[in-house]
Amino acid sequence: QVQLVESGGGLVQAGGALRLSCAASGSIRNINVMGWYRQAPGKQRELVATITSGGSTNYAGSVKGRFTISRDNAKNTVYLQMNSLKPEDTAAYYCNLRQLMYDYWGQGTQVTVSS
Repeated sequence: QVQLVESGGGLVQAGGALRLSCAASGSIRNINVMGWYRQAPGKQRELVATITSGGSTNYAGSVKGRFTISRDNAKNTVYLQMNSLKPEDTAAYYCNLRQLMYDYWGQGTQVTVSS
């Protein structure tokens, strides 16, 4: 079993920055993909960014150039540095770990960007 614990959400003004962290524990494989997804009220959950255990990254177009995903494999932790935040970035952000074709999810952390 795998557990994911997120931290770092909060309230920030437009143009500000936040850093999210997600620590994974349990049966972690060497090869996996970790990432962040978000869900705003009334909307479907959407991809924000992913990073493979080898360091390859993928970003949603709406965050490219503003958000940076990174990971520390020794700590099984993934980070999301969010800069130049916009009100439309307001959502619950969920950490994801995918390994052996199975998805694990964190409990979510709220990010609210005020205008």
